[in-house]
Amino acid sequence: MGSVHSLFRFPVKGLSGESLDRVDLIAGKGIPADRRYAITNGSWTFDAATFTPRPKTDYLVLLKHEALAALSTRYLDDSETLVVKDPQGTVTHYRLSDPADRAKCAQRIADHLADAELDGPPAIVSAEGIRYTDVSVNSEALMNAVSFINLASVRDLSRAMGVAVNPLRFRSNIYFDNGEPWSEMDWMDKDVQVGDTTLRIVRQTKRCPAVNVDPVTAERDLAIPAALSRHFGHVLCGVYGEVRKGGEVRVEDRVTLQG
Repeated sequence: MGSVHSLFRFPVKGLSGESLDRVDLIAGKGIPADRRYAITNGSWTFDAATFTPRPKTDYLVLLKHEALAALSTRYLDDSETLVVKDPQGTVTHYRLSDPADRAKCAQRIADHLADAELDGPPAIVSAEGIRYTDVSVNSEALMNAVSFINLASVRDLSRAMGVAVNPLRFRSNIYFDNGEPWSEMDWMDKDVQVGDTTLRIVRQTKRCPAVNVDPVTAERDLAIPAALSRHFGHVLCGVYGEVRKGGEVRVEDRVTLQG
């Protein structure tokens, strides 16, 4: 048994997350507004009518562009506005429902990545019913899955590496702590109750070099997948759960493995 330490959503794939006090989950759906938008890498043209999920390398993400972590962003649901603060403290607002503002925002991101070699101008994209999660290419169900990180596992990773690992490197939705490192690896195909909700654990999370980027300094300063492999014999950290029974989840709610 454990409890929810923190809740996060990431409205724009690759950009900063937002801490939540509570969230209402619906069966078969993910965290509201999580990965609702993404920024293309300029190598392809988005068409909402024909779009099918694409790999994360087709977007601007931390895997290739660690400088994205230096931007602080906040999404205002009511006005569909993205608030962007750059390292110099300049704050700009972009209404993502407005094509002109969306183009300006994409250009602002491109300007921030001035040293990046892009194949063309990036574009901020969205489509009804699409979440730009890393596992969206696997299935619609996984696209709507909720990601978990066990803070006990992160502490054990920190111990093994001899350095404090910021859990926010893993960009998950639900951070919980049950005091049992790596116990979540045994949750596959089992139900977990979190607050009023029930989720079925359906996938372990394979980690890519994006987690090597410090979310505070925007420095690519650790080699976490390599450390996971060396110390634990795998490159996994976290799990995905599909919402089977909806309801409210709050910080400090119990996380209980069923059965």
